Amino acid sequence: MSAPAGFSTERLARIDAVLQQYVDENRLAGAVALVLRDGQPAYEKAVGWSDKEAGRKMAPATIFRIASQTKAITSAAILVLLEEGKLTLTDPVSRYIPSFASSKVAVRNDAPDAAPEIVPAKRPITIRDLLTHTAGISYGTDRQVAALYEAKGLGPAAGFGWFTADKDEPICDTMERLGTLPFVAQPGEAWVYGYNTDILGCIVERASGTTLDAFVRSRITGPLGMKDTQFFLPPDQRDRLAAVYTIGADGKIARAPDGPRGQGTYVDGPRRSFAGGAGLLSTARDYARFLEMVRNGGALDGVRILAPRTVALMTTNQVGTLHSQTGLGFGLGFETTDRYGANGLDSQGAFGWSGAYSTMYRVDPEARLVVVLMIQVLPNATDIGRKFPTLVYQALTESPKSH
Repeated sequence: MSAPAGFSTERLARIDAVLQQYVDENRLAGAVALVLRDGQPAYEKAVGWSDKEAGRKMAPATIFRIASQTKAITSAAILVLLEEGKLTLTDPVSRYIPSFASSKVAVRNDAPDAAPEIVPAKRPITIRDLLTHTAGISYGTDRQVAALYEAKGLGPAAGFGWFTADKDEPICDTMERLGTLPFVAQPGEAWVYGYNTDILGCIVERASGTTLDAFVRSRITGPLGMKDTQFFLPPDQRDRLAAVYTIGADGKIARAPDGPRGQGTYVDGPRRSFAGGAGLLSTARDYARFLEMVRNGGALDGVRILAPRTVALMTTNQVGTLHSQTGLGFGLGFETTDRYGANGLDSQGAFGWSGAYSTMYRVDPEARLVVVLMIQVLPNATDIGRKFPTLVYQALTESPKSH
């Protein structure tokens, strides 16, 4: 078989060997790996088991919980509304969620058992703050606010903080309650990972007048033909959903329990909470279509989702050195690689992110690549997500232009 353009067949085989080794050594149940070059599959492999105990093999069409990979799609939904004149990046969040009109910040007190000082936010939180994770909003598991969040059904009361698929209320109800809680940094002063994109999901609903799942389906996943990307799985497709595994101290996997810290409720849940920050299910092929649309400047197969200038905004560092001092930035929904060497073998201008179930993706416009790895390990205690992009890049026989 001839190698895809720019790739060594012999070197691509190293990916097979490493993934199979992880399965054979019981360090992964299974994985689906997909690499597109110029929009065409350069590598696609399903290894191991989607459900080891049931004896169900992994397949290219296996469905995965993508958790924070949801964020890029919700961010794109916000930018669709921006392009339609339904909102602006400088809009205060309180325009859509009134409880954010009086945001507070918990100032850390390092004295043992000391309560934090709660002070007013210095300025209103904006949509741009949420897109860049500079609003000061965490997942509420921080020591200084955890008890307050847990009392309101958030933070430690929501799995690892981000899980709301078991909540029997619309996401805007949850986010209205979040707005009454103190955040952990002043707006614009720090990069803090948390509920930002869940709040954006509520803003999509309020600005569009429809539910987040319906908006995403009608404006993004539907037009792109992403038939397997959704917030909850129909019961008749439950056998397509990969099982979740944990990793013990010995590095070996064990089946995760039911509930928010394990298998979740993506089939049998109340189907009421559409979490823009962590709620979607998808396949490697579906998610790669979304990424290929972004790599292609906002359009794919004759369907335009976003304008090229908007995509450039998403994929360009908007936060200076708040996210990293070592060459990584953050745009409007994606982490960006701002210099060669800052993120493995990524080209300058590459972007990507990952999910709590250990899924990861990378888009490299210079190398014309989309890279997706789907696995289901929670919490993320495997190093395969760091190794996989290197295995892809080492198989490329072309030199980078931006080094």
